[in-house]
Amino acid sequence: MAASPAATRRRLPPTACSSASRKRCADTADDLALSKAVARYYFKLLAYKDEYEVARLYSEPEFRQQLQAQFEGDYKLQFHLAPAWLAKRDAVTGEPRKRELGPWMLNVFGVLAKFRFLRGTPLDPFGYGHDRRVERQLISEYEKTVDELLAQLKPTNYRTAVAIAALPEQIRGYGPVKERSIAKARQQEKLLREQLAKGDEVQSVRLFQPAA
Repeated sequence: MAASPAATRRRLPPTACSSASRKRCADTADDLALSKAVARYYFKLLAYKDEYEVARLYSEPEFRQQLQAQFEGDYKLQFHLAPAWLAKRDAVTGEPRKRELGPWMLNVFGVLAKFRFLRGTPLDPFGYGHDRRVERQLISEYEKTVDELLAQLKPTNYRTAVAIAALPEQIRGYGPVKERSIAKARQQEKLLREQLAKGDEVQSVRLFQPAA
């Protein structure tokens, strides 16, 4: 689940609105595919799920209600987490190993969720972590990419521009899994940018289908 709209607005840079306006002016296609791709995937990058959002989800009454609806009798909660400041690296894979934490984590989540007002401020301890820095970098890179697409946009490379704008769809997961997906997306972006510069069109672009 994505971060709250309020949190997203706080992270929205002033230049984003002007970029969006230029995008609408430049997008002359009947289906507005480029506009839709930028709107969807810029939001996807802005609304990453951070520690505060995870804490909020687990501390919401709905989480306990879902558990009670699925399980009967006595059950015990175990959370498998790999916090950067606690996780040890696997000797073989080099990836953080998850630790099994008990139901007491629900209390921790409840407290942590109350401090989400620190998100994006200098007082946010999680904001200095590697994952958060990467996510902020992705946002900045995407803003720059959109501006570059608009500068090069023409009828013969329109679908290629849409494909580039939709690349965040491939970025999924957390930690090492997410980093691998970012690396693959960047490799594909390099190839698509070469096509964009030549004015070549990709054969097809798979975009999301909005709900009817």
